[in-house]
Amino acid sequence: MCNEVLPLHRPKAYVGTTCPPGTVLLHQYPRGDWAPSVSPFPIKLETYLRMANIPYKNHFTVKASAKGKCPWMTYNGVDVADSQFCIDLLNKEFSVDLNKHLSAEERAVALAFRKLIEEDLYWCGLLERWVYGDKHYVAKLVKLSYMIIVYISYKLGRNAWAHGMGRHSPEDVRSVGKIDLLALSTFLGNKTFFMGDEPSEIDCALFGALAQVKWHFAPNIYTQLLKDELVNLSDYCERMKDRIWPDWDDCITHGGTRTATK
Repeated sequence: MCNEVLPLHRPKAYVGTTCPPGTVLLHQYPRGDWAPSVSPFPIKLETYLRMANIPYKNHFTVKASAKGKCPWMTYNGVDVADSQFCIDLLNKEFSVDLNKHLSAEERAVALAFRKLIEEDLYWCGLLERWVYGDKHYVAKLVKLSYMIIVYISYKLGRNAWAHGMGRHSPEDVRSVGKIDLLALSTFLGNKTFFMGDEPSEIDCALFGALAQVKWHFAPNIYTQLLKDELVNLSDYCERMKDRIWPDWDDCITHGGTRTATK
């Protein structure tokens, strides 16, 4: 399991981004228009840091980790790649357990749903945004040229093909994504947070994923579902925002009209 072996490597120097010992230097993409990031995983990791009350400093960058992905962190002079590996390491370092109020069975259920979110629903969203969707919309969202978006679309489409999800038709992929969202909505029900009255670690991943659908996706089948049928998922996003991100307006660019101050 990832709790046992963490992929660590020695970092390079980051000018102006040093942190005191015990403080996380969080490397992530620049702030998004209507949510703190245009990617689910930076929101996941930063939400965790806030929930766990772990001191951190943001370093906004497009530089990827040694694994070629973002976010990643530097902690006490060591780079850690992959959002979940970061969480697992910090849980040990700070003796954090956001799942302490859950039973063993509930922890297993939460793990299974996290896998659904990150290994299934993620690919449906990636294909919808980068491959099937309006590339001009994405170019504006991520502040890159249309031609670069076309190239990224090709590369991500190949990644999705290698994963397996990209081998299906758009209709079949959307069916999978809809089933995933329906399952999440059904389990959430009328609960305040995904596992009950208090947030747990699964809420970091779920909020990161749903934030993209609610605030950053171009209109599509998933945004329509949250608006019409799966309103409890949309309301859940608002509760997470109010609970964990009271400074939300300072962490977004409001459609590029402001500079995020946090």
